[in-house]
Amino acid sequence: MTIRFGKIARVLFPGMALLAVSQAMASTLNQNVSWTIDRSGTTAKYRVVAYGDSIYAGYNGSVSNAAKYSGTTVESEYLSALWNTDVENVRRTKSGAIASDVYQNKIVAEKSYMQAASTRVVTFEMCGNDGLQARTSFKKQTGTCNYSVLTTAINNCKVNVAAAMDFINANAYSGTKLKIVGNLHYPGYNADNVASSCNDPSTGAKVNMRDKFLPAIATMNYWMCTYANQKGFKCADNFAQYMGADYDSNGDGVVDSDGLKYVAGETEASYLTRITSTLRSTVRDANTHFVSASSSYDYIQSDDTHPTYTGGTVSAGLWGGTTGSGPARYTSYTNGKSPIWNQYGHERMGWSLAQYAPATP
Repeated sequence: MTIRFGKIARVLFPGMALLAVSQAMASTLNQNVSWTIDRSGTTAKYRVVAYGDSIYAGYNGSVSNAAKYSGTTVESEYLSALWNTDVENVRRTKSGAIASDVYQNKIVAEKSYMQAASTRVVTFEMCGNDGLQARTSFKKQTGTCNYSVLTTAINNCKVNVAAAMDFINANAYSGTKLKIVGNLHYPGYNADNVASSCNDPSTGAKVNMRDKFLPAIATMNYWMCTYANQKGFKCADNFAQYMGADYDSNGDGVVDSDGLKYVAGETEASYLTRITSTLRSTVRDANTHFVSASSSYDYIQSDDTHPTYTGGTVSAGLWGGTTGSGPARYTSYTNGKSPIWNQYGHERMGWSLAQYAPATP
């Protein structure tokens, strides 16, 4: 990959077959990987277990491989440097899975991975496919708009996120030091800035699809972070990290990505007002993530959904998953950040997850 004018040129890595985005969202694909950050001079090894869908999988359009450095593997590099130990990142993921599928068939069915005595971090993400499927359904509507598809997605997300946290609390190894959920970025933010094919039941007019989808995603994100606050988890705010610039674009004295972050204890109404109204002008499509007023990087692959990455691929999909190891790409981090921490979507996610790292394992 190359950098041109502050943007990352996006590359998809084809396998023996490709799944179109619509197919990927309509079907599921197990993508399991175990990768150990092998740190020189230590034999101690601790485990990070990550459950989720295509985001944690490092999905790149292939049915046979995925990003080696998905966000949770990037997080593991930071932990290895902080703890001066080896860190094994176990990714138990299912691309295309809705929240109930991730909960039942990954978190519950594969609980043994987080029960190992070496486990120190358990993280999960879900709900993205619930939102994507609801969006697809809504876009196909004609006649009078039926908003219940969005409400159903929100409710399914809330139920399964809460259940996942309760199950992890009850089943993770007792020595686990960090439990963390990652919330949703908004893929296709610019593409959704168009009129619907259906008509609002009250006004009879077409509706702007982004105006309908943004509150729905914000509601899911609010409850992910609120449940985390209530149930002993941390919340990595991917929405704020992806959708907000790394400078103060509106002159309110706060860096945009910080201003969009969930605030523990705030009400749902307050959060939704902040995201959809007060700071709406600072929400931007993550295809152009501004790190300054004049420089940006592309956080989203050409499918307009999945995060960009660097560092190659590993086997993950129809023909099994990689179990391997290798040295960290960076042996230390200046100010707690790698040189590319804000240049790719997965790098940014990994850094965000690592912000909650316990000082010792």
